[in-house]
Parts: sequence; C-alpha cells; structure tokens
Amino acid sequence: MPARTGFTSPVTPGTGWPDDVATPATPVAHDAAEVGELAAGAGSLRELDARVSVCRACPRLVEWREDVAVTKRRAFADEPYWGRPIPGWGEAEPRVLVVGLAPAAHGGNRTGRIFTGDRSGDWLFASLHRTGLAAQATSVHAGDGQRLIGGRMVAAVRCAPPANKPTTDERDACAPWLEEEFRLVLPSVRVIVALGSYGWDATLRTMAALGAPVPRPRPKFGHAAEVTIPKPAGDTVRLLGCFHPSQQNTFTGRLTEPMLDAVMARAKEVSDD
Repeated sequence: MPARTGFTSPVTPGTGWPDDVATPATPVAHDAAEVGELAAGAGSLRELDARVSVCRACPRLVEWREDVAVTKRRAFADEPYWGRPIPGWGEAEPRVLVVGLAPAAHGGNRTGRIFTGDRSGDWLFASLHRTGLAAQATSVHAGDGQRLIGGRMVAAVRCAPPANKPTTDERDACAPWLEEEFRLVLPSVRVIVALGSYGWDATLRTMAALGAPVPRPRPKFGHAAEVTIPKPAGDTVRLLGCFHPSQQNTFTGRLTEPMLDAVMARAKEVSDD
C-alpha cells in the first residue's frame, strides 16, 4: 500500500484521517474519573468513538503509543502512525460483536483501525471473509474499503500497551468506554465472540456492570466455549470463546484456520437465527 502523506504521527484530530470522527473540540479524558464522565455523557456511538480516540487517561499508555508512533518500525518508516486510542469499528447496530484485548503497537496503533495491519488481524479478517462476516479478506488501513457485514469490533483496552499487557488499573480506567459501547450496541447484538481469556473476562465484567445476570460461578473461557447470557433489558446474547489469533497461537498450531472458521461460522449461524 502506498505510504500516506500529510499527517503527523500521532495523527491530529480533525485532519482528515479516514474514519476519524474526532475534532479539535472533542472533549479529552485526562484521568479515570473523566473517562467515566465522558463515556456516560457521550449520547451516541459516533460521539463515543470520538471521545475514545482522544483519551489521555493513562500516562504510561499515552507515552508508549506516542513513542511507537514517532520511532516506528523500519518497514513502516515512511508511513504516518495513528498513535491514538482505537475506537470500536463496524456497524452501529451489529448482530455480531468481536471483543479483543488491545491494539497492536504496529497494527491498530499504526493504521487507526482495530485488528488491522498485523498478522493477527490478517488471520481474523480472512476468517471473517470466509464465513461471510467481512466484505474483504484483508484489512490494511482505515479507509481501505473493508466492511464488516452485520458486525462490530472492539478492544477492552483502547491503547496499545507495552508487551501487550495493560495493568489492572489501566484496564479499569478504560472500562467505562467499553461499558458505554456495550450499552449502545447490545440491543441488536445476538452473539459476542471473545478473543482469548482477556476478551472473555472483559465481556463478562461488562455485562455484569450493565446489570446482566451473569451466571455464577462465572463461565470459564475455552476455545468454542458457548454460554447464553440474559441481557439487562430482556432477550439473550450468546457468548462464544475463541483462542486469540496471536502468532503464539497460530505459529504453534494451537489455533488453526479451521478452528477459527468454526467459531466465526457459529457466530454467523447464531446471528442469523
């Protein structure tokens, strides 16, 4: 893909980056309390996405994501890096919601779209395409024409963390963004695919925070694990577990393409019922 020009690294809000809905006037959260206030006051998914994308509540994560955006990886040295938090992406009324851990330093933190631009994303989008949940087999950058079909993606932690490991405090500071996103999209969601135990636990915590009667003891994560959870306002949602398509899992054969496709096909089946 040709290198992009005309953008700073990190990208300044309101300068025309594809899918960037923030502006210089978008309110910025500087601590966990402000995250809670701004998430609760967003009022719409578009405004929530904008506020997520300019958050500065966690100093360690802000420093890391911006340092990565400036130093870059040699292969992407000529490209601008997004270098900001990654909002959810996909349809506003999804039937399938995919929940992961956090953006990759040279993936979403570079491209500005969740699960895009790294090998984990390559596996994920290829599977979504094979199972009828994505319009294209690849996703290389925001604005590349990719489109989810009846789906939405979100990360539990919105900034790329060092060593892909956010602290508990960082996870908790970010939680109101996830809770508000769930609240806004949950009425249409039929199935949630949790990538890895982190996505599984984040989903259960979020559902409980919204008042859903999550089973006790809480269901354990496993690949192809499946549990039905009542929504806070009635109806139910199916939670499916899936090994994360990390290189650690795909290179070792712990997760294969047929295994990943089976979970995504099951998600589509449930969503179409």
